[in-house]
Amino acid sequence: MTHPFRSLFLFPACAGLFLLPVHLASAETAEMSKSLPVGKAIGEMTQAARNFWASLTPEQQAKAGFKFEDDERMNWHFIPKPRKGLTFKEMNSAQRDLAHAFLSSGLSQKGYAKALTIMSLDQVLKDIETKGPTRDPELYYFSIFGTPGEKNPWGWRVEGHHVSLNFTVVDGKVAVAGPAFLGSNPANVMDGPRKGLRVLGVEEDLGRQLVKSLSDVQRKVALVAETAPKDVLSFNLRKTMLQTPVGIGYPQLNEDQKKQVANLVREYADRLRGELAAEDLARIATAGWDKVQFAWAGGLELGQPHYYRVQGPTFLIEYDNTQNNANHVHSVWRDLTRDFGEDLLGKHLEETKP
Repeated sequence: MTHPFRSLFLFPACAGLFLLPVHLASAETAEMSKSLPVGKAIGEMTQAARNFWASLTPEQQAKAGFKFEDDERMNWHFIPKPRKGLTFKEMNSAQRDLAHAFLSSGLSQKGYAKALTIMSLDQVLKDIETKGPTRDPELYYFSIFGTPGEKNPWGWRVEGHHVSLNFTVVDGKVAVAGPAFLGSNPANVMDGPRKGLRVLGVEEDLGRQLVKSLSDVQRKVALVAETAPKDVLSFNLRKTMLQTPVGIGYPQLNEDQKKQVANLVREYADRLRGELAAEDLARIATAGWDKVQFAWAGGLELGQPHYYRVQGPTFLIEYDNTQNNANHVHSVWRDLTRDFGEDLLGKHLEETKP
């Protein structure tokens, strides 16, 4: 039986901030992508992958390496569970340094800081929980699919509790980051020396700021359910079923609200290094910001369970904060055509047919 909230979302309905001027939502975003060539990102990722790989023993390489065609490449998740790959825990100090350099090669400084802080929260959970899953900030797994640098496609993943970052490189020219998941439990550390830490607080605040800026008429369109779902609806599916945007459309917003939508999208895009973020934003602009929609479910006030979704032809953002008395965030960026490099791989196979 289909969950009623899921059905609703499958069909259309009648701390410092980075301000993205509304004109950057179009022509200048494309220009930005030209000034930040993705080839530089691929070169640095490839070198970081090779450096990391060369530091591993044969036994470690056997754990970290997979064929590109291996089904494991699509086997992503964000819950605490054993995974395939090589963990920080199994590395010596030099290997860990190279693993961190590898991870940071795909992320912005801000994105890298968020990922590491989220990993560190497993120690917070370990200190406050008396039962449940194993919590260990060193149980984050590195996996490489294929051979970095070859003309054939390759990919890599860093994954563990509340972190799943997936990258695919095709023809040595294009790097795709998706799915890209970050979560936080606690969303707001309530006690102890880290009290007040909110790793994904900007994502929460920007979404609430936007929905509360809506007029009563606008909010009736944007608010798609009074109760928020228990998790992001795309979950860990290989290809998200959420292909149709819902909520209020970008053209129905005033100029300030349009800036807020662009600012919110930019916050997610900017988790990646600049070249990749610029390409994602340029693709959004090319597909048309007028096709982007924003939806909200649940309460509007801090501490109330809530969910939002921002979606356009090329991307899907989901954010959910309902678990643990609305103090447990899940957030994800999905590329609706290029997660795991899907459409690029199709073109690659077509172009390399004998």
